[in-house]
Amino acid sequence: MNLNPILLCVAMATLGWLSGMSRADEGEPGGQSLGQAAEDPTASLMSLQIADWYNASFHHLPGDESANTVVLRPVIPFQTGEWRHIFRATMPFLTDHPSYDPGLSDITLFDLVVFNEDWGRWGLGPVALLPTGGDDRGADEWALGPAIGFTARRDKLIWGLFNQNLFNIGGDKVNASVIQPIFNFGLGEGWFVGSSEMSFAWDWETDRWSSLPLGMKISKMQKIGDFPVQFGLQYEHDFADKTVGPEDTIRFTVKMLFPK
Repeated sequence: MNLNPILLCVAMATLGWLSGMSRADEGEPGGQSLGQAAEDPTASLMSLQIADWYNASFHHLPGDESANTVVLRPVIPFQTGEWRHIFRATMPFLTDHPSYDPGLSDITLFDLVVFNEDWGRWGLGPVALLPTGGDDRGADEWALGPAIGFTARRDKLIWGLFNQNLFNIGGDKVNASVIQPIFNFGLGEGWFVGSSEMSFAWDWETDRWSSLPLGMKISKMQKIGDFPVQFGLQYEHDFADKTVGPEDTIRFTVKMLFPK
């Protein structure tokens, strides 16, 4: 199955959808720059990120086994009354894997209601897992749960913590809590360094960590004409090695920004 035309069509359709939607007011307190907002998951900034996740090695598999996933992640801010929401969808497409055929994996949907504070923002809302990958490339179960997190800002530093919890609906495969630390520091001229998209995952079914990664990233905000785009590179090593899973991961990201 050739995914390239599918990915192109999805990306073009999503871009058109994003461009046509009405947006919430994107003025941010504290004089947050566009580059800082791009690094802040609580910022009301519409974006579309296209990422390539390359798993260079796996625990408990031969050293030459690798995998690749293309991930689309649209972020859409909107408002209901006085409540400001941030909707995010994560759509992973397996393009190469030692055990599974290429195709769409499970989609994650996330709706965060954000509240502004003097020190930054905090938010809470639901997170849902859609079984779009079936039994082959996913859990083959619906899952739903609460999410909560915050980000704080101090000069060029953004730091925070997010917690997402997914519990199965009518099954027993998905019962997990995910903790994601956030750390980003601005170097100037659009450059940022910080933590990767590392997510510590606790599996309530097995009572152990299914993911314990440590990683870093570097990103650069660049304008292509008048269009702001953020490029990023990440490296991550996962220390959870009880089962088969990614060991070393490299991510290349392109995030297109749609400021109001």
